[in-house]
Amino acid sequence: MSRIGRQPVPVASNVEVTLGDGNLVTVKGPKGQLQRQFPLTMTFTREDDRIVVTRPNDEGKQRALHGLSRTLLNNMVTGVTTGFTKTLEVQGVGYRAQLQGSNLQLALGFSHPVIVPPPDGISFAIEGPRVHIQGIDREQVGQVAANIRKLRPPEPYKGKGIRYQGERVRRKAGKAGKVGK
Repeated sequence: MSRIGRQPVPVASNVEVTLGDGNLVTVKGPKGQLQRQFPLTMTFTREDDRIVVTRPNDEGKQRALHGLSRTLLNNMVTGVTTGFTKTLEVQGVGYRAQLQGSNLQLALGFSHPVIVPPPDGISFAIEGPRVHIQGIDREQVGQVAANIRKLRPPEPYKGKGIRYQGERVRRKAGKAGKVGK
């Protein structure tokens, strides 16, 4: 069995999980509500304050879906209780981020400021050169962070651009033609 898939998903007392028809799972918690359609072959069973995911057989596709389904359900429960945060760092001379209402305004060396409106369920927070992207859907938080990073990825010569917090950018030496003159 899948090592991840066989672990039960703990459900806190302030979280309500509804297992609907056709494997439609709805999770309500203090931060909001999430809903997802899971593969029909997976079976969800509620045992006290836990949910167990089981698969019908040991075929390769079923084994892959087993661990995936359990992880997606766990992310839904975690999202409605604590939420998720992804942090980006804006580095470079003249590069900066600021909030304009709920929108994120970025100065990235273009001739115009780049304005990023937050999708539903996502909020931005600024702390110096760091941009915090917060939300309850882990997949959506990661996708918004990737889209913002794609506006100006870090370049290898000076390291300017937008990077994930803790991301290491391999630096290149640059031109070596005029050494010693």
